[in-house]
Amino acid sequence: MAPREKCEQPTMDGFPHCEGKLKWMKDMWKSDSCYNNYGVDGSTCSFFIYLSEVENWCPRLPWRAKNFNDEADRKGQTDIRTSFGELYQVMSRREEFRWMVLRIKRMAELWVGAIRSLATKQNLMRRKRKKILVHLGLLTKESGFKIAENAFSGGPLGELVQWSDLITTLYLLGHDVRISASLAELKEIMRRVMGNKSSCPTQGDKVVDLIYIDIVGLTQFKKTLGPSWVHYQCMLRVLDSFGTEPEFNHAHYAQSKGHKTPWGKWNLNPQQFNTMFPHTPDNSFLGFVVEQHLNASDIRHIDDIKRQNQSLVYGKVDNFWKDKRKYLDIIHSYTEVHGTVHGTSTVHLPAYVKNHGILSGRELQFLLRETKLFVGLSFPYEGPAPLEAIANGCAFLNPKFTPPKSSKNTDFFKGKPTLRELPSQHPYAEVYIGQPHVWTVNIDNAVEVDRAVRSILSQKIEPYLPYEFTCEGMLQRVNAFIENQDFCHGQVMWPPLSALQVKLANPGKSCKQMCQEEKLICEPSFFQHLNKDKDLARFGLECHTAESSSDTVVPAFSEARGHCIFQSDLLLFSCAGAHTSLKRICPCRDYMKGQVALCKGCL
Repeated sequence: MAPREKCEQPTMDGFPHCEGKLKWMKDMWKSDSCYNNYGVDGSTCSFFIYLSEVENWCPRLPWRAKNFNDEADRKGQTDIRTSFGELYQVMSRREEFRWMVLRIKRMAELWVGAIRSLATKQNLMRRKRKKILVHLGLLTKESGFKIAENAFSGGPLGELVQWSDLITTLYLLGHDVRISASLAELKEIMRRVMGNKSSCPTQGDKVVDLIYIDIVGLTQFKKTLGPSWVHYQCMLRVLDSFGTEPEFNHAHYAQSKGHKTPWGKWNLNPQQFNTMFPHTPDNSFLGFVVEQHLNASDIRHIDDIKRQNQSLVYGKVDNFWKDKRKYLDIIHSYTEVHGTVHGTSTVHLPAYVKNHGILSGRELQFLLRETKLFVGLSFPYEGPAPLEAIANGCAFLNPKFTPPKSSKNTDFFKGKPTLRELPSQHPYAEVYIGQPHVWTVNIDNAVEVDRAVRSILSQKIEPYLPYEFTCEGMLQRVNAFIENQDFCHGQVMWPPLSALQVKLANPGKSCKQMCQEEKLICEPSFFQHLNKDKDLARFGLECHTAESSSDTVVPAFSEARGHCIFQSDLLLFSCAGAHTSLKRICPCRDYMKGQVALCKGCL
């Protein structure tokens, strides 16, 4: 059989990048001698073999023998870890990690219980042990942030909480974790590939399989790697609390829209950005663990604590209380009002407030256990505190925002690479928890506040913590991502296509909104399966005419004309875009209750 006939191209379903890469190879294979070293000789067949076996953008030719690397991959298998010895050893050498080590130690027993429990529910054997680099740009001296220094004096801790929980998760799942918090360490780890100026990946053993990093670290990483950055781009997972929407991630598109933000423009797959809450379905929800600050003897006595007729106001800083007097007066007419404001200034606190100042985690938890109502003041946005309060059996009064807050009308969000709108102080609590634990109210409407407070006080509310914010929930979710998310290979088959539910969103409505209204979530990995007329025909949509466009508001459909607009730039697939005049074609999926990141058939 002649080689040419053998080279009949297999079906490219599930390999959306293959055609584009083949075209590029045809024109550019002579641009670098490294292609020749891999056997590329100008024939379509050689392009196909290179793109399916070296760079994985195309399906493998059926007659080609299995790749040696696949065999080698099976050797390095991993099992779970159930003790922290090695991790403490590595982390306690560094003063910058002190706050994180203390958190990990406080929660160690819970974590070990969680990994053991997860191992009884799903098979954690025979997974590939991955080499994972964790680079904390925010802790490097070069960042100028001083986050580690301020961690013990009331500084911002959200990011350190997430990093601690992520490092713990990767470690317990049995992977090889290397932690870097300086440019020198980063250079040391990546030394072998820093000089690779060729267009092909470095041959032989990969230095890392996966890289967790933050936005500050990303700039450092790109600079350190130089030209070989392109081979590591697909391994990145970027911790990004508030999220990066596709229209800001795509450098050229962001520019054409006049977005002047210093953030964004990384041209990554938007799912490589990992958020604090599941608020941006185009990104991946990494999350964190809501800490239970109690020791074993506390837990035995916790039920002896009687709920008092008291509220606790969510706001550590005096300024957050400004202009909230009328609202607090209504609450005060039913309950005592407590606060935890630190600092010397308390000018905005009404005289009736019992202020406790800064409390330790354990003291705060006891206070929450005897409190009935946790009171939002509109700021800070999307913090962990309301989840801690709900986990301790408080109801959360969640201020509604009309109009919603976004970078268009709120300084806090200006410059952030997202147009996301917050309908309330804590959208996650509003959408995914809801009553009786969460009451979203217009705090300027006295009748509404009064009604909510009375309803809350008239019932017994049980403690509730969504599974995704427990140690076990985080272990389950991150393990699913590590095992299934893959941005380095052309084929994307996770979540499984069986989870896809297609919905049409009316003009002006985004897929994020459309799916949410149906109690589903928008799943961007499925867009590529709705981007050809034959794909849509399966779902009963007939395209009489079709065109392509590079925009965040397609694929879209005109019912009147039977006209379809498809996406010509894969990086612009977006759950967030809304078309002004056409219906968006939306890929929705279901999710497990308490584990939004995973569909019901995802494990």
